[in-house]
Amino acid sequence: MQASDNDKVAIKILGKDFLINCPHEAQPELMETAKQLDQRMQAIKTGGKVFGLDRIAIMTALNLTHELINSQQELAELKQQQQQLNDRVNSVLRPLNNE
Repeated sequence: MQASDNDKVAIKILGKDFLINCPHEAQPELMETAKQLDQRMQAIKTGGKVFGLDRIAIMTALNLTHELINSQQELAELKQQQQQLNDRVNSVLRPLNNE
């Protein structure tokens, strides 16, 4: 993608403005992502136990990464369960298909 395909989009995180290069078609997703990130960072800031923008950002990143890892593990377990169910269904159907 060429740089000319991108627009600069203004987002606000913890009251600070940032200009982000983003393809036009991805802007709604960027805006929603920025909104959710701001909410998560505001929640940590409001909790009052973490001070400083850099520390709030690190705590937010750690929390989000932890959630991502948990989601990936859950997805892997669901895929394994799905494969086991598929195997069971196939083992039941296999004799029927041979008749």
